[in-house]
Amino acid sequence: MASGADCAGPRGGENEPVTDVRTTLERLRGAVRRTVRDARLPSGPPLRPTRRAWQFDVLVTLALGIATVYYGIDNANVVVLREIAPGVEIVVPRPSGPGGLAYMVTLAVIASGALLLRRRYPLAVLCVVTAATLATPQSVMRLTFYAYVIAVYSAAVYSPYRVATLAALPVSVVLVGTTGNSVTPIVPNEYIALLILIPMAVAAVGLRTWKLRTDEGRTRLSALEREQAEALRRAVEHERARIARELHDVVTHNVSVMIIQAGAARKIMKTSPEQAGEALLAVEAGGRAAMTELRHVMGLLTMADEDAGTDGGADLAGTVAELAPQPGLGQLEKLIERVRDTGLPVELTTTGPPRPLPPGLELAAYRVVQEALTNTVKHASGATAAVTVEYGAERLRVEVTDTGGHPGAGAPTGNGRGLIGLRERLAVYDGTLNTGRRLTGGYRVEALIPLETP
Repeated sequence: MASGADCAGPRGGENEPVTDVRTTLERLRGAVRRTVRDARLPSGPPLRPTRRAWQFDVLVTLALGIATVYYGIDNANVVVLREIAPGVEIVVPRPSGPGGLAYMVTLAVIASGALLLRRRYPLAVLCVVTAATLATPQSVMRLTFYAYVIAVYSAAVYSPYRVATLAALPVSVVLVGTTGNSVTPIVPNEYIALLILIPMAVAAVGLRTWKLRTDEGRTRLSALEREQAEALRRAVEHERARIARELHDVVTHNVSVMIIQAGAARKIMKTSPEQAGEALLAVEAGGRAAMTELRHVMGLLTMADEDAGTDGGADLAGTVAELAPQPGLGQLEKLIERVRDTGLPVELTTTGPPRPLPPGLELAAYRVVQEALTNTVKHASGATAAVTVEYGAERLRVEVTDTGGHPGAGAPTGNGRGLIGLRERLAVYDGTLNTGRRLTGGYRVEALIPLETP
């Protein structure tokens, strides 16, 4: 047993290097496959040059093409003596004859003409210019060398195929740099200053342009952030105003009714207990109505279940209250009944054939009646009121009038915000609100809301 275990150990140790080599080879194959796959996939959309970029490339192509063609024509049938060491000179013949001239002009045209597409197809341009550079005789390398430099730059900057570009650039540079004995052209001394100053000037202009664009982008971003913050602030203010109007309409009416009923119950508690009980029931009903509508308003602010942890009956009641529809013209009878319980006689008159209206429009009309009757209860105690709802062919007319009376207990608390809120409500539906005192005494509130033709 011991010998078997000892033999198994060396055999397992001998297999481990083989397994490691296989794992390494599999990883290399996977990396190669991923590299090949990534080389075919662009890292972004191809560049679409602007009109100004096309114009610049046309100028570069024409200028370089004219310069290189002139260089080829000027150097045809020329023999150059080049000093490779002190006192050692060699003869470097250049292409001669009509065939040599045509060959140089063709290379110059191909290398410079390909630059016209350097932004749209940078890798293809690099391949074409590299081939033209390799085919250029060593004695006239200036014919295509400058076009090659521009092609390398364009491939590095504009190519969306980053992996393929990183592989193609070193290969191209190595091929051009190692082909022949003297690939790199000799630059005359009079051009050295230009070759130094021109790139510096281009770099300075590019840096300045980049800085200007960066500053402009920051300015636009700051302006956009300010506009978004202002729009958010206006939206918040509008929502707060809308919720404030809802709270005002709900609380003012119901609490006013409850105050009057509670005061009446207090006065007749000893003399007429039954009537006092009815008044207290009206107070309870008004409180329930107020809570129901407050649930609607608060539902605009949060959907959280604030009744968590209560018993099932309370949960069901809260859910029913939250799911109840917003009041409309169909609930005017209940509203008027509650107002009548305060001791204010109210008469409801409906003219024209009633028809379904948008819920928001019905809610606005309901709030007009509610606010007008609440003001009557507060400011015209002892008066009588009349509510008229007229369904016209093109508009809905809601009018609330009263005969006038003396101010009640809640009159000093009014601030006019309710009528302002009504005007804003009606403005959403292009409606108008007319208010004012009547010549015969009392007050009149009239709302006119345009309707679509049935």
